[in-house]
Amino acid sequence: MSLRKTKNVPNITENVTSNNEKTKDPDFVCRESPLTVLFEQSLHIQAIYHIFVVILLILLINIGVSSVVYGFGDISRGAKLWLFQLAIVLIFYPGITFYAAVRKIIKNNTVLCKLWSIIGITGVVLLELLLIGVPVWDLAKEHLALGSSTVVTCEMFRFAMKMCSVAVALVERCNQGIKPLPSFSHYVYFLFAPTLIYKDMYPRTKKVRWGVVVGHLLEVAAIIFYNSFLWERFILPYWSNYGKEPTVEAGYVVRGMFACILPGVISFLCGFYLLLHAWHNAFAEMLTFGDRLFYEDWWTTSRFSNYYRAWNRIVHAWLRNHIYQPLAPRAGRALSTFIVFFVSSIAHELILILSFGFFYPVLVVEFGVFGVLMLPLTASGRRFPRLYNLLMWLVLFIGNGLLWSLYAMEYFARKNCPKLETDNFFVPKSWSCPEVVLKPNWAFQNPFNIIY
Repeated sequence: MSLRKTKNVPNITENVTSNNEKTKDPDFVCRESPLTVLFEQSLHIQAIYHIFVVILLILLINIGVSSVVYGFGDISRGAKLWLFQLAIVLIFYPGITFYAAVRKIIKNNTVLCKLWSIIGITGVVLLELLLIGVPVWDLAKEHLALGSSTVVTCEMFRFAMKMCSVAVALVERCNQGIKPLPSFSHYVYFLFAPTLIYKDMYPRTKKVRWGVVVGHLLEVAAIIFYNSFLWERFILPYWSNYGKEPTVEAGYVVRGMFACILPGVISFLCGFYLLLHAWHNAFAEMLTFGDRLFYEDWWTTSRFSNYYRAWNRIVHAWLRNHIYQPLAPRAGRALSTFIVFFVSSIAHELILILSFGFFYPVLVVEFGVFGVLMLPLTASGRRFPRLYNLLMWLVLFIGNGLLWSLYAMEYFARKNCPKLETDNFFVPKSWSCPEVVLKPNWAFQNPFNIIY
């Protein structure tokens, strides 16, 4: 869909960074995404891509659109929330120009300057709270469909981080008045550019290749249907009736968890490709945004510290610039790293809470606890790279399988179990309904049922 030869890529320079360059250079340069480079240079990777396309085409024969329609239900309400978020970040621009104009007038009065700085900081904080608070309140009051609420909450955090980045980048310029503020058109460009770090200039390509844009958007749509197939064929058969009976056998729960491991990892990889490759590259192409290193080759790493940096360079750069670097000189590297993990895990968990409509902090435990523990455990990955890369994939398989199964169990337990007065938003329903029991003389059974 989006395969293209390197010679046809306009104004794109070096595509592959060396190990010493990875994640350390904050500057923007023209470069392609790693998967784009692999598709262009390797017939083997192209063949694997074509296999997945053929599998999807075959699945489309037997896949319905009901899950997709249900997942993006009440799209008009989701669109209204998104437009509200967009209005807030657009209001921020005239607000910051007004702040800079007043600051220029009172620049010789120290007391007024300090007071005006406090008012400016308060204004930014209030806008951030309004941007996050209204969607959270609305989604908590009445649940929105899973797909629609996920889009709303992700956009909420994206706009919040962009507004913070602009405020930090322009605060000195506003206070000193040495350099003019960016134009409104450049501000709007930044709002939709695939980056969270504000710059006055970004490397640009010479033209928009609309065929590439359409190809990436088709990939986005295809992956949505692919995940719908995984939901219908793996989640619903195992968990849709969970909670309808008062008891469930432990063996059935364990088998369901193992059954979720493979579709969980496939969904994880599809989600990565959808957002960090197809979606970002589509917008980068439309906006002629030259730097497309949105991720690195995290799948080959042997250390979780490299995985977290390479998985999503866009978010990693924002966390590094706006949380880690300001805190590290004062709080130390270890505590600053923990705070970064904590903030990131809370944000991810809030997206899941608002999307599913219940509190079940599985991701916080996996990401904020076990994810942090994996940092020192895999610190010696350079000595045994193949072994530790195997360990990384084992952890990813198990972790995604648990996410798929535990959230599905909780979702259907709240849907199918009898409603009680003791039900609580913060207490998982699946812990008490249904009751998980062991068979008398329960033991592992031969799954192939072979008789000797």
